[in-house]
Amino acid sequence: MNNSVGNTGRVLWAGLRALLVLTVVCGVLYPLAVTGVAQVAFPGKANGSEIEDASGKVVGSELIGQRYDLPLKDGEETPAPDLRWFQPRPSNGLGTNSVNAQYQLILSGATNRSGDNADLIRWVTDAKAAVVEDNSTDGHRVKPSDVPAEAVTSSGSGLDPHISPEYARLQVHRVAERNGLDVATVEKLVAEHTEGRILGFIGEPRVNVLALNTALRDLTAKG
Repeated sequence: MNNSVGNTGRVLWAGLRALLVLTVVCGVLYPLAVTGVAQVAFPGKANGSEIEDASGKVVGSELIGQRYDLPLKDGEETPAPDLRWFQPRPSNGLGTNSVNAQYQLILSGATNRSGDNADLIRWVTDAKAAVVEDNSTDGHRVKPSDVPAEAVTSSGSGLDPHISPEYARLQVHRVAERNGLDVATVEKLVAEHTEGRILGFIGEPRVNVLALNTALRDLTAKG
């Protein structure tokens, strides 16, 4: 009987020691080591890939898309886009967080529809017409055939931070007119913020909308 109790005690103590060692190694030392290496090797990515304006103020993350809308007016269900800025992809998320009323969070997600779904066809048609109307100026008319797919469809997460260079260039005349800038100046800004394929062959060329609009705001602030 005594031997049995003693063996049980030794087994429990061995298990407890293993638990403590694993907790310290996997729950403390390993996370600290990974965090330390990340802070030294990739400090920007480790801290959320933050984007700063010319004053050094953090304005967001390059990994999360932002909307650029006018204040919501009485009677409006959705705010109108603020056309001074480059617009991102449509954000068809799942709505706002209604569980914790302390925060107004946008829940990411997509609205999956088949290609022949009547609602999807109507959304895309209306979105294309809006893109043509919003981006046409007195001296520049946007054609429906110029509108790229991502301008009228939401991404899988609804928080895509990038648009194609084609969509960015489509918005140049409108942005220039709304901000009192030369078209060539805005075209140069888009070119400077166009990223190529990773390693030359992975992915597609893209433009980070937040980074582009931050540079645009810094430019207009200079007068």
